[in-house]
Amino acid sequence: MSFPDSIAEVSNTYLIYDGHVTIELYPFSYRFINILDITLIMTLYEFEGRRPEVHETSYVSKSAEVIGDVTIGKGCFIAPGAVIKGDYGSIEIGDNSNVQENCVVHARPGEKTSIGRWVTLGHAAVVHGATIHDYAVIGMGAIVSDDAVIKEWGVVAEGAVVNSGKVVEKESVVAGVPAKPIKKIDDEYKETWMKIKKEYSSFSKRYKENLTRL
Repeated sequence: MSFPDSIAEVSNTYLIYDGHVTIELYPFSYRFINILDITLIMTLYEFEGRRPEVHETSYVSKSAEVIGDVTIGKGCFIAPGAVIKGDYGSIEIGDNSNVQENCVVHARPGEKTSIGRWVTLGHAAVVHGATIHDYAVIGMGAIVSDDAVIKEWGVVAEGAVVNSGKVVEKESVVAGVPAKPIKKIDDEYKETWMKIKKEYSSFSKRYKENLTRL
């Protein structure tokens, strides 16, 4: 997304709104008074001419950091503490995906990290220079390294390490260090996870409307 005239910049935090918002500043924080129809609050950074593009229907927590050449699609939820860094590579995140707390997404120089639609990156997962296809689930604390490929509905268990160049096949679950296949998922698994994925995608709207600083 581009930065329209309706943006106020506060300590590198961009507050996108449609007018008539009073902001009271503090040394290390801020709060809103008389908030009217705030659309989005997010922290974005341009780096050496590389600027993030975030769809207006997505939500990026103000404590997350999105840097450089990053594209985030529709209905995505980027949770507090996540770092998505396109400083010398590029990052692409497809529609309705969620990047949970303290995740790190990065790419090597001149290369791309690609994350598909309806992907789940669990808390504190690391994805570096990999390709993650639609509906994949990357478990909490898992690592997916350079040139690895997670195919559609591939699942990386909590704490697993997918080494560079490895491929997780469609609908396969891998676990361990290094990650190895342990089973295939079934329709019940997909149904359960789609409920979770839809819940996280709904946060892209609900957090804008209902999150209140105390």
